[in-house]
Amino acid sequence: MQQKVRFQIEGMTCQACASRIEKVLNKKDFVESAGVNFASEEAQVTFDDSKTSAADIAKIIEKTGYGAKEKTEDTLPKPEAEHHIGWRLWLLLAINIPFLIGMAGMMIGRHDWMIPPVWQFVLASVVQLWLAIPFYKSAWASIKGGLANMDVLVTIGTVSIYLYSVYMLFFSPHAAHGMAHVYFEVGVMVIGFVSLGKFLEHRTKKSSLNSLGLLLKLTPTQVNVQRDGEWKQLPIDQVQIGDLIRANHGERIAADGIIESGSGWADESHLTGESNPEEKKVGGKVLAGALMTEGSVVYRATQLGSQTLLGDMMNALSEAQGSKAPIARVADKAAAVFVPTVVGIALLTFIVTWLIKSDWTVALIHAVAVLVIACPCALGLATPAAIMVGMGKAVKHGIWFKDAAAMEEAAHVDAVVLDKTGTLTEGRPQVAAVYCVPDSGFDEDALYRIAAAVEQNAAHPLARAIVSAAQARGLDIPTAQNAQTVVGAGITAEVEGVGLVKAGKAEFAELTLPKFSDGVWDIASIVAVSVDNKPIGAFALADALKADTAEAIGRLKKHNIDVYIMSGDNQGTVEYVAKQLGIAHAFGNMSPRDKASEVQKLKAAGKTVAMVGDGINDAPALAAANVSFAMKGGADVAEHTASATLMQHSVNQLADALLVSQATLKNIKQNLFFAFFYNILGIPLAALGFLNPVIAGAAMAASSVSVLGNALRLKRVNIE
Repeated sequence: MQQKVRFQIEGMTCQACASRIEKVLNKKDFVESAGVNFASEEAQVTFDDSKTSAADIAKIIEKTGYGAKEKTEDTLPKPEAEHHIGWRLWLLLAINIPFLIGMAGMMIGRHDWMIPPVWQFVLASVVQLWLAIPFYKSAWASIKGGLANMDVLVTIGTVSIYLYSVYMLFFSPHAAHGMAHVYFEVGVMVIGFVSLGKFLEHRTKKSSLNSLGLLLKLTPTQVNVQRDGEWKQLPIDQVQIGDLIRANHGERIAADGIIESGSGWADESHLTGESNPEEKKVGGKVLAGALMTEGSVVYRATQLGSQTLLGDMMNALSEAQGSKAPIARVADKAAAVFVPTVVGIALLTFIVTWLIKSDWTVALIHAVAVLVIACPCALGLATPAAIMVGMGKAVKHGIWFKDAAAMEEAAHVDAVVLDKTGTLTEGRPQVAAVYCVPDSGFDEDALYRIAAAVEQNAAHPLARAIVSAAQARGLDIPTAQNAQTVVGAGITAEVEGVGLVKAGKAEFAELTLPKFSDGVWDIASIVAVSVDNKPIGAFALADALKADTAEAIGRLKKHNIDVYIMSGDNQGTVEYVAKQLGIAHAFGNMSPRDKASEVQKLKAAGKTVAMVGDGINDAPALAAANVSFAMKGGADVAEHTASATLMQHSVNQLADALLVSQATLKNIKQNLFFAFFYNILGIPLAALGFLNPVIAGAAMAASSVSVLGNALRLKRVNIE
């Protein structure tokens, strides 16, 4: 049986490390697929659990030189600790100061600012023989695993320049005359800059990139729980299902639950993307992480931790952020051959420069600069960094993508197929028009009162719609007696002060409707009303459009995305809705198979199709589309089939999803261009001697941080 497991990976320093782990795992016959995300430092492995176990896979990863800890969904992730500069980095930066001062002095002709060579040797030895040990360990583990990483480049470069400087200081013919040219500052500053860059990169990956940290803050650490008849302040991990919990104004809900007492308003935008607070009353639901903006409630916990909707979203986000987009293969292929290629270029640089300059010192400096300027990290971070930020932005808008591949595919969508009922419309009938028979003696309010008096005895959705409309008008509904239902026709009752009232089909109420200019009468459900067998009026009930549907269709068309309606309703109804929304392509009377077939036709015509639906009948079309979106709370099979879930029943969220995806893909391409351009430009400049190793080290460290910084711009991108 296939099983999927996630591991937190420790010890990776660049994309080459991730590629090495993937290569080792994918060679195993019991592993169906393995992907390692350098940015999230996570591996996702699908394997045959009849042949191996998660523990065995962790051991395989550890043999490649990295730590692996299985991630489970039993509990919520733990908040990341603050990332402070450690003592090792502080010491490295302190040792760099005298060298920085000396180099600044040399730039203005003050060579006396540089500390004496012997002291340079002492400080450089502290760095190379002690503080740089993590680089050596990582480099050795990488080489032993069969794939060189970035630390191999740093190690070769800095050790080479250190050994050269030691030779020049103590063993060269010039040493006795104090004429030795030493470059201890190169190794010290390269190690310092690269270490600082790694720290900044790690901190950004763990905090700014990942939205999980923000979601974790939504769960309170202490809650008011009723135990033994008393209210007690307890840690959240001591709360049990069935406990009564109190949440006051300004406090967060700790668990999914049912309100037992109290009332108020709660902000659930962390789950739905909808900023308007929801009113909470007795019997209503509350969701973990929601903020009580007004009032106070006591609720009974029904779901805790990872079982809450918030926990489910966090696990889904973690898994989606850890997945790999197809475009990442570009960087993966480049990273696999990057380090060996750079080492070859460095050797060639050394040989050619030595032959041309006849100076092996200059040749060595150029070769070291080539080794140091190269940065596979920027390549490795280009795609996953943008995916992590893009996924977080999508979640803020109430959109849950299942994986990075779905988000990338959504960026290419140029055709959207929408179901009508429950997607474009509210999914429940509402009074769309009213007709009063001339000279009947009954006005519109009277018609509502009389009809509601009878219909409040029926359970049909059309009856409920009329009663709700009468109540919304604030009308006093009279009492009806002796209500009788005539199957397939309508309902009759004696209404106090009125007479015998019939409500139902037009022929049941003996009403002949005139020809209306308003097209809604042609597609609506009709409820006619008569008093003592004399017709007095009728209601046209239709499934009303959602409030933001027209705006959403406008956004899609603005971005050159074609919109199609495919519905099982009759063609007239579908065309009426399409006309209201300005949609040119409307298909009615469609079976689930018809919808799927039409989606296939669109794909065959070269369209990248997104399908949106919420019912069982939508599942075949959802599966057929390039990327599909299900409404949260719809049919389970629709949610299971879809590539993403929309937390609100709103097409506007679909527009958000497509535009966030487009912005994310654009950001990935920018990152990849920057990473490739940086190396294509930097390596030749270093080989030709235009960059010294120190500047190269600083630039290499800056390249990764720059890619991360560009990814973070996604948080502020406008998707209107």
